[in-house]
Amino acid sequence: MVSRMREQGIEDERVLAAMRAVPRHLFVDEGLASHAYEDAALPIGHEQTISQPWVVARMISVLAHGRELGKVMEVGAGCGYQAAVLAHVAREVHAIERIHGLYELARSNLQKLHLPGRLRVVFGDGMAGLPGTAPFDGIVIAAAGLKIPLALLEQLAIGGRLIAPEGGTTQRLVLIERTGTSAWNRQELDAVRFVPLRPGTQY
Repeated sequence: MVSRMREQGIEDERVLAAMRAVPRHLFVDEGLASHAYEDAALPIGHEQTISQPWVVARMISVLAHGRELGKVMEVGAGCGYQAAVLAHVAREVHAIERIHGLYELARSNLQKLHLPGRLRVVFGDGMAGLPGTAPFDGIVIAAAGLKIPLALLEQLAIGGRLIAPEGGTTQRLVLIERTGTSAWNRQELDAVRFVPLRPGTQY
């Protein structure tokens, strides 16, 4: 999987090492474990998916490019896989999940691993973020909204980066960097396909 990612243009050795260190098969149903290292999104229940490995590596690489990652927020923890990879790259990870069954799954999956970074999983509305923990050096959103919620943009530290899919039927990864108190730079990247970003919580 890691050599394939290198061929696909992932160059950050920290991210490649993190992808190598996290056993993806532990985050999917046993019946799908034989497909865990294919470059494909897989169902994890609750109409949600675990992102394809290349997308996880691409998003974290863009976030970490040319810098050390301190405090990072992930919106949409899902089964916990991307949070586990982030914990190998960032000093501190705060992952939010809005679906209670997936929040429990992520916590259970992550407790099995000995992760180097500080990692916290929170049940809550990802679109609201974690204002009490902000500002963040990086924010990763693992679901696509028609636009990035302002509440999340405002939780970026100045100089911090946010990466997220944006759009409806057609989606692109966007990178947003906060350049001032009320100034952000935006850059469009790859075409992607994610589940929709939704507000509120679900039991």
